Amino acid sequence: MLWMKSLHIIFMVTWFAGLFYLPRLYVYHAEAKDKISDERFKVMERKLFYGIMTPGGILTIFFGLLLIINYDYQGVWLTYKLILVALLVIYHFYCWKYLNLFKNNMNNHSHVFYRIFNEIPVIMLIAIVFLVIYKP
Repeated sequence: MLWMKSLHIIFMVTWFAGLFYLPRLYVYHAEAKDKISDERFKVMERKLFYGIMTPGGILTIFFGLLLIINYDYQGVWLTYKLILVALLVIYHFYCWKYLNLFKNNMNNHSHVFYRIFNEIPVIMLIAIVFLVIYKP
């Protein structure tokens, strides 16, 4: 069963790479003023979201569910972790929403907004790691 845990962690790292980097791209995209940069950011954001981040999120959740099914996890920590994962899924959908705003030239948020938005997965990752390690 360690292979499931290993794959869960590998895909979690992949997912979080996207969750950390895509909003950072939004910061730079919101600051971009020229058409070439705008188009370049659109391509980078699309490839990151659909090619790395979304598959990483799906596979993280898939292997996490396999772990829950195959192990007898107990304690309130798992409930809290699942709540945080659900919030990350919502955050992921917000990333998709902002991706589409940029794609359609309808972004109305500043780079400052995206800098703050970029910190949310950091806080969630810290909480999830502490929950998994300490299992309160």
